[in-house]
Amino acid sequence: MKKLSVFTTSTLTAAMLLASLPTQAAGFQLDAQSATGLGRAYAGDGIIADNASVMAINPAAMSMFDKTSFSMGATSVTSQIAVSDATYSSFLSWKKDVSANYDNAGGTDVVPNMYLIVPVNDKWALGAGLYSNFGTTTKFDSSYVAKEYGGKTKVLSGELALAASYRLNDQWSFGAGIDLIYGVGTFNRSIDIKMNDGPFIRPDYHTHTINMADIKADGFGVGWNTGIAYELDENNRWGFSYHHSPKITAKGDFDGVIGKASSEIYLPLPDFANFSGYNRFAGTPFAISYSIQWTGWNVFDKLDTNTNTIQNFEWNNTWHYSLGGTYYMNDQWTLRAGYMYDQGAQGKEVRTIAVPDSNRQWFSAGVSYAPTKDSSIDFGFTYLLGQDMHVHQNSIVTSIDATTRANAIIAGVQYSKSF
Repeated sequence: MKKLSVFTTSTLTAAMLLASLPTQAAGFQLDAQSATGLGRAYAGDGIIADNASVMAINPAAMSMFDKTSFSMGATSVTSQIAVSDATYSSFLSWKKDVSANYDNAGGTDVVPNMYLIVPVNDKWALGAGLYSNFGTTTKFDSSYVAKEYGGKTKVLSGELALAASYRLNDQWSFGAGIDLIYGVGTFNRSIDIKMNDGPFIRPDYHTHTINMADIKADGFGVGWNTGIAYELDENNRWGFSYHHSPKITAKGDFDGVIGKASSEIYLPLPDFANFSGYNRFAGTPFAISYSIQWTGWNVFDKLDTNTNTIQNFEWNNTWHYSLGGTYYMNDQWTLRAGYMYDQGAQGKEVRTIAVPDSNRQWFSAGVSYAPTKDSSIDFGFTYLLGQDMHVHQNSIVTSIDATTRANAIIAGVQYSKSF
């Protein structure tokens, strides 16, 4: 019966946790730090500092605040995952090249965020932030023919960030902080098997659904970040930040075809670096912003337990490039728009229908309304467009070939106030 366990306990835990890696990552890891950033495709989000959410990208930018600033909001992430041109074969259920198409295996998650920046004096500022690096769901219903490759994957991760900044002079500021990252998730898979329920001389074969895996897992790690901000003047500034991500130790409880067990796995999360710029045209209500971000996915070459290597991967370092525009209509209304090109991390050898990945394009727009000079209500919207990707997955007894496409609709709302 162990041969029917297409995945080991640790591999299943790993597969579930792959979906919980930090921002900018593969497998629908979407930015959700703020509604203002969402409205400009996060272009310039490490230096604009139009609200306290900037600390999530660059702690040095906290030095630009001369008042206590508070922001809170939520982002809704609706993924649209389609599987087409799919054929499935299984020795266990006597199926050969049957259709495995699926219209939409996506889901919707609401991701909250909250930030506070407190200037201590004209040199120092302190900040705290609570937000999620990831929140998404993929779910194939129980009638799906290739349910061992689909099933349900749901992961949520949260981050508590604590940071400080120091202003050296009118141009230069520096910042640093720590990131406390915690993630939880579930992972469910099953498989159809035809078995003989009758006497040997008159076999009566029926399809039975066997539970392969029912996993609940969580993990915790501590990272750090640092940043620099340079202000030429009030209309022109640039920032650079670097985030060192931790190696997460994740523990999972497994219940499936090989029985109940527990497992511990180590996930090396990627570092990332962000460069952001902001330039407002003097004497006009127009400004442009831009960002380039690198994510070091090459560290994710394998998954290890405390006893062995589970599986090797060939993930690639990625870049994203974003460009945004801001129109300050008047003292109450601000309009935003932006575009991002975001590379996928997964190589040709690691693709799945449950967590598809590809290069993505972001098309974003947003608006802010300021009821008072010290407060604003912000809205952001993004349509994320993925590419068609070929996926081949197989085990000893089953296989699937398919084309996947993963799009998303992201909407955010936020309230900010200075004291």
